[in-house]
Amino acid sequence: MILRYSKLSLCIAVVGMLLSSCGRDNGGQLVGVADRPNWKGPINPIGMVYVPSGNLTIGQSDQDIFSSYTQRQKTVSMTGFYMDETEITNNEYRQFVNWVRDYKAHDIMGDFYEDEYGNEEIDLEVPLDYEDETLDELYYTKDMSLSGRREFNNDQLSYTYDWIDWKKAARSRSGVSRSEVIEKREVNVYPDRFVWVRDFAYSYNEPFTRHYLEHPSLDDYPVVGVTWQQAKAFCHWRTKIWNDERGEDQALIEDFRLPTEFEWEYAARGGRDISPYGWGGYYVRNAKGCLLANFKPGRGNYREDGGERTVEVGSYFPNDYGLFDMSGNVSEWTETAYAPGAYNLIHDLNPDIKYDAKDDDPANYKLKVLRGGSWKDVYYFLQTHTRDYEYQDSARSYIGFRCAMTFLPRSLNDF
Repeated sequence: MILRYSKLSLCIAVVGMLLSSCGRDNGGQLVGVADRPNWKGPINPIGMVYVPSGNLTIGQSDQDIFSSYTQRQKTVSMTGFYMDETEITNNEYRQFVNWVRDYKAHDIMGDFYEDEYGNEEIDLEVPLDYEDETLDELYYTKDMSLSGRREFNNDQLSYTYDWIDWKKAARSRSGVSRSEVIEKREVNVYPDRFVWVRDFAYSYNEPFTRHYLEHPSLDDYPVVGVTWQQAKAFCHWRTKIWNDERGEDQALIEDFRLPTEFEWEYAARGGRDISPYGWGGYYVRNAKGCLLANFKPGRGNYREDGGERTVEVGSYFPNDYGLFDMSGNVSEWTETAYAPGAYNLIHDLNPDIKYDAKDDDPANYKLKVLRGGSWKDVYYFLQTHTRDYEYQDSARSYIGFRCAMTFLPRSLNDF
């Protein structure tokens, strides 16, 4: 009690000094910096849930039926993070596509302003008229139009995102220039609509090729046909628009990003360690015989679980963390590079293996971990421990993603 009173007295004395000094040197006392950005505590972005810090046993929860020995059990600890409660939907991804389209249109129209630092920026507040002939270059030319319709040429919609290669910076003993560790990549942001035809031989899926992303009845279905690189670009854009609205007096948050493989597994288990499914137990049906996820229950029988292909996100019960579709619907990209023997190498605190493969790297360097299984997979791939992979520049009709964001912890009693 005496100690608390002493600290309180000291705080009052310091505040008094700050108020009386009016910007002077605070009498030579060590009191920290006064004009720090505002921080009002953790902010839960719309559509995200908090996954608390904890530990789990990663790896095989049941028999290793393929005898692959690539998922040996290991106990790891995870820092708390936010995760989207559902996969990113068509309508949410369309917001990204439309932003990129508007940005390019403003660039063509010459809608610029000069910020307070003298930099020339695109003015996104200027109203756009897409009927203006100046924007004709955003549309298909007449020889490429179908039945004379005026359609956007989505091949022109590119977004450039950048990041710092922290591992490269850390490896340098003599120090490196910041420009040497900044990486950039330009990607086309429009999903590959041809995946519905390309992924299935001798199957009629053209209606989904034409309408899956655009039709309003499918707004709340998970976006598919996005590469790992496009998912990364989406996360970068989501961080940008969030920070742009927060104001200069607000502290920046951690970036939106793809979850690591092990964050994904931790979240999928819903606090049920060594459980093969997020809902617990060893079965994909409940006591009434109802299937608990969207997958392929039997040979040629896609509809038994209620979904012939993808279904609207949130159609099945969430796990104990409030996360939907962690098993089934679409497989999900993770941040992690795929390595068969990864579990023998990773650290036991926030493990991850990261590698940003270049275009000229060997194909096996471009593998990224997939988790969760999809509407076209058998139930083995729905298990929380099952690892799968795909090339980072490949798009599929059964792969989507969701975002994560690290929670910045402050103290154990501050939750």
